[in-house]
Amino acid sequence: MNPACPGTLYIVSTPIGNLKDITLRALEVLASADAIACEDTRETHKLLTRHSIRVPMISYHDHSGQGRLLGLVERLKEGETIALVTDNGTPLVSDPGFTLVREALQNGIRVEPVPGPSASLAALVGSGIPCEKFIFEGYLPQKEGGRRKMLEALREEKRTMVFYESPHRIVKTLEAMAEIFGDRPACLAREITKKYEEFLRGNLKYILTETAKRNKLGELVIIVEGLRD
Repeated sequence: MNPACPGTLYIVSTPIGNLKDITLRALEVLASADAIACEDTRETHKLLTRHSIRVPMISYHDHSGQGRLLGLVERLKEGETIALVTDNGTPLVSDPGFTLVREALQNGIRVEPVPGPSASLAALVGSGIPCEKFIFEGYLPQKEGGRRKMLEALREEKRTMVFYESPHRIVKTLEAMAEIFGDRPACLAREITKKYEEFLRGNLKYILTETAKRNKLGELVIIVEGLRD
């Protein structure tokens, strides 16, 4: 380790369901890192075990204290290589990591992304909805008032819209979308790359009706077509 030569923070994308969806470069980076900063060490352990990777893991998530953040930055400043991962997909996109990346950059540390799986992009390209121009909104506010306010603000949006949603809120969200956006084309992608992967394609009311019939939904991405001219 050389304090004059800061280490590298790698932002590593990991599988969103199917453990085979991991790049050769990602495996190389994970195996050669001094440590792996994980959203949940239990989830990352499954991936590392699958590929016989034995590297120390450090828990790092939205509720990690300032001490954990500064500790990671200090290790990077001392020349270590740290790989940042989340439970699945690309870090920072509706997942932890932004504060660490910003702090690393402010300290002159090299930050290098290792591209890979993304639930939002996988859902978008498989939706059948135009994807040349789109906006990613992530999770809507949990409270109904905030959720409706955001959807109202998007009523005139002409680009395709991409949302994440949890199973226990999906029906109310689809109801609000159908009411505010009208019965426009949409797609609900669930359990992408997993055994029960499903794409519900059609208009919002149809997707709402079909979704209400299902008991187990898993991880969800909603794609809604923008307002047509």
